[in-house]
Amino acid sequence: MPEPSTVSQVLKTLESRGYTANLGVVDGALREFDSGKNLRPDDLVIREVHRFEGESDPDDMSIVYAIEGKDGTRGVLVDAFGVYADPQVGKLLRNVPVCDVNGRQDPRC
Repeated sequence: MPEPSTVSQVLKTLESRGYTANLGVVDGALREFDSGKNLRPDDLVIREVHRFEGESDPDDMSIVYAIEGKDGTRGVLVDAFGVYADPQVGKLLRNVPVCDVNGRQDPRC
């Protein structure tokens, strides 16, 4: 099966694999928007990271994180990267280990 090549394709693939929570950073915490639940960085791992670079337009640069919580929450967080990245996202995710299936492992995994 070919690797998804667009953000929307990655989001559909992740959703089909159970990453259904819509996540975002609000007031320094990772929030699951449907329930309003806040998730602590200590209770999370990043399972996948997908980065997209626009060939001709820097506005097309984005990154998709597949995130899993110890409580079973599985969701996605989308951010820009480069100059348009949200500094709150980077600050929060700095403390979340990357334990993904592509071989990148944080020692905390």
